[in-house]
Amino acid sequence: MSRNCKMLSGGEFRMGSNRHYPEERPERTVSVAEFAIDVFPVRNSDFAEFVEATQHVTVAERQGYSHVFQMTPGPVPLNNPDLWWKAVPGACWHNPHPGNELPGDFDQHPVVHVALEDAKAYANWAGGRLPSEPEWEFAARGGLLNSQFAWGDEFAPNGQRMAQVWQGSFPWFYAPGGSPGSVAVGQFPPNGHGLYDMIGNVWEWTQSSFSQPATCCSCSPQQDANTLFTLKGGSHLCAAEYCLRYRPAARIGVAGASSTSHIGFRCAYDTSPK
Repeated sequence: MSRNCKMLSGGEFRMGSNRHYPEERPERTVSVAEFAIDVFPVRNSDFAEFVEATQHVTVAERQGYSHVFQMTPGPVPLNNPDLWWKAVPGACWHNPHPGNELPGDFDQHPVVHVALEDAKAYANWAGGRLPSEPEWEFAARGGLLNSQFAWGDEFAPNGQRMAQVWQGSFPWFYAPGGSPGSVAVGQFPPNGHGLYDMIGNVWEWTQSSFSQPATCCSCSPQQDANTLFTLKGGSHLCAAEYCLRYRPAARIGVAGASSTSHIGFRCAYDTSPK
């Protein structure tokens, strides 16, 4: 099948940030070679095609549960993720919120409840791989020189929302007119490389290990693992008061077996796939 991706010529760029969280430092010059990357994160329709072709069973399906975000009834300490993450039996990529009806545009939402091995299996089937962290950040920056966001330094230029992130007070209040959760891909403007949803909506796996101390925000359930892998891009759960990580430089480390309702991925390719 053909892949909707963009070839990027590569080159040098300024990676990381000295202005935000410790794990993003230091800002430095990094070079990446030419590569291609998916225009959108992998959608449920894409993953369904993969499952039909391969009969792949995800980590969440094998273990019988996955972690689902649940709003709290009121303000809570923001250093205890177990207050809003629940291990829910039956939660998986095709049943992301057991007991809730799937949205009508479910096929176009980014797939979630995928662990690292699930993402790698899909990428291999698609003729690609997961991007490295430098490749992902190069792609997310869209050709801009060290801008805070993928579209510039202003979060909402001319009052326009540019990404699906938390609106309100996390994790208990969401602004009227919206609701927490992912949205169908492509609802916000693309970046300068023509890539959608590089920021917000769902965190995205990379193939890069996370070597810094895990001093990140409580974006994922508490975990006990020797090896962490880097996620990029932020998600619909990121809120300025506790997780301003909807930026190209932002990063967190999670265990490869992590499976949650806000982690997805997109593929990279060494040559443009046919």
